[in-house]
Amino acid sequence: MSQQLLPPALQKNDTKAAWLIGIFSVVVFAVVVTLGRVQLKVDVGFDVHIFAQINALINTIIAVLLVAALIAVKQGKYILHKKMMMTALVLSVLFLVSYIAHHLLAGEAKFGDANHDGIVSEEEKLAVGSMRMLYLALLLTHIFLAAVILPFILYTAYRALTSEFQKHKTLAKYTWPLWLYVAITGPIVYWFISPYYQ
Repeated sequence: MSQQLLPPALQKNDTKAAWLIGIFSVVVFAVVVTLGRVQLKVDVGFDVHIFAQINALINTIIAVLLVAALIAVKQGKYILHKKMMMTALVLSVLFLVSYIAHHLLAGEAKFGDANHDGIVSEEEKLAVGSMRMLYLALLLTHIFLAAVILPFILYTAYRALTSEFQKHKTLAKYTWPLWLYVAITGPIVYWFISPYYQ
């Protein structure tokens, strides 16, 4: 099946798309940054770190979908590719909700903080050694790319949904590997930090 046989799902309007994608991306970024500094002291009756586990699971599924979608498009299975990528987008929204819930209810954990006092002492730093630097490198690149990639993902999707497949392909060459990196490093960051949850 040719790519041209996939009809547009959206009417092309670059100006409107740019505004909507820009506004949505800024709002999401502002909400995550703002709520990331807030912790609700409420007893919800269950382990709030279940949200972190859900986040790791969602990121893992997104990573698998991204790889499978790439394979599908290489095989010319464009409808399957589209379904998998749209599923990855929907899962990303669910991830965002779960991520915010976890930060609101659990607060921030610090890598190496074995006694959970909110401070990583010199002794605790020595105990984890170079693993702390590896964790921080993964965490910082994960956070940075997660913060900046959203508008690129949405714009790449927009080009596909308007059947501008050459522009979609050009954008995807950059968006796809960065999105995959974010999806893969999410569960790795969780694996590193989960022993230090209270």
